[in-house]
Amino acid sequence: MRKKIVAGNWKMNMDLSSGIELAKGVKEYFAGKTPKAEIVLCTPFIHLSVMKDVLKDSNIKFGAQNCYSEPSGAFTGEISCSMIKSTGAEYVIIGHSERRTLFKEDNKMLNKKVRMALSTGLKVIYCCGEILKEREQGIHFDVVKEQLTEGLFNLTEDEFKNVVIAYEPVWAIGTGLNATPEQAQEMQSFIRKLIAEKYGKGISENTTILYGGSCKASNAAELFSMPDVDGGLIGGASLKKEEFCAIVEAVK
Repeated sequence: MRKKIVAGNWKMNMDLSSGIELAKGVKEYFAGKTPKAEIVLCTPFIHLSVMKDVLKDSNIKFGAQNCYSEPSGAFTGEISCSMIKSTGAEYVIIGHSERRTLFKEDNKMLNKKVRMALSTGLKVIYCCGEILKEREQGIHFDVVKEQLTEGLFNLTEDEFKNVVIAYEPVWAIGTGLNATPEQAQEMQSFIRKLIAEKYGKGISENTTILYGGSCKASNAAELFSMPDVDGGLIGGASLKKEEFCAIVEAVK
């Protein structure tokens, strides 16, 4: 049975003390409980070095929101995968729509990041998804196929097993709009079929595919009830302990 995951993407929010308080709150909420999903907190870089201690004696994982594509060197301001790994982090988000649009990261660059992260022993949450104009033009399937083909599909089978896919319709991120459960299922079923064509049904059926885009406690259960939706990549709602924990508990 493939892993269910709910990952919180804090984005550029939470100073150090606020982030520690939030992480402790999530840890305390699930103390003594066995959630149906693996919980991953993807924090700003400044939090990573303290998360191992904050989250000890819990099953909560943590990760970064980005990485650089080179192992080390004169790249002022960048953070390498080995630096992320050295903090105890297990995951890194790569290809979030904000990295694609605001920082002009293309599939070729993202593929370099993916390969670097995997070679360092990190697990990758790879984001894909279309903007509103692309959906309105009816090319959303083509866009997602290209993002997966160019960003991931040169990986070996063993490498690909350490990748989680996050489908995020860009038009639904931070807008209050969310894809209907049927729209999410349609795209995530399409993604699973693409993986099966490339790597075989066995790997496809074991690949975790998350939904991201204005997922909140009020709609999480309905979204997570879809057969190809294996959890969520949660943005704004991950900044509120009660809301985020309720989303985790919506996984059945």
